[in-house]
Amino acid sequence: MIQAKGIQKSYGHLQVLKEVDLKIEAGEFVSIVGKSGAGKSTLLHILGTLDRADEGQLRIKQTDVGRIGKKQLADFRNQNIGFVFQFHHLLPEFTALENVCIPAFIAKTPEKEARQRAQELLDYLGLNERLQHKPGQLSGGEQQRVAVARSLMNRPAIVFADEPSGNLDSASSQELHRLLFQLREDFNQTFVIVTHNEGLASMSDRRLEMVDGRLK
Repeated sequence: MIQAKGIQKSYGHLQVLKEVDLKIEAGEFVSIVGKSGAGKSTLLHILGTLDRADEGQLRIKQTDVGRIGKKQLADFRNQNIGFVFQFHHLLPEFTALENVCIPAFIAKTPEKEARQRAQELLDYLGLNERLQHKPGQLSGGEQQRVAVARSLMNRPAIVFADEPSGNLDSASSQELHRLLFQLREDFNQTFVIVTHNEGLASMSDRRLEMVDGRLK
């Protein structure tokens, strides 16, 4: 599903990633841990095509993403990659259902089809009574579940998550973790997650540690 070779990234004179190699299979649940500043989020952004490496090769679903243009890359990302961040980044003026529909609307999916898919996802995630609620009317855990639904909207090959439970209380964190693993079991969904939560990391298929810009 993902094959990265020799990934390097610097910001000015600071080298953040140093010859990172990584291979992830379809259906894997992989956690990346490490101290703040080790390069975890930078790697996640490059793997998710939000940023480009200075050196190295990245292939996702056999596509060499470093060789395609910006517009083509944006389309590829929309069709194949989902994201969940620590802060949900929901649009406050839209309902839960509308927020989940946004990736499908970008992909020019017909509105009826998009709304049906969004409702199915929100039902699956236990939010069937919150479809018309705006983010300000939802709890933190509910907001993050809406963000998870949005990440799954276009049936992505991979979901990348950066500290998805970092802003939640312990009960909401445990519920979110349970849902993520249930998604993997039910849909063979591939997850790559940056986390400081050792409980989540220990449940993963693989726990990779980033130290000084390298994976161990």
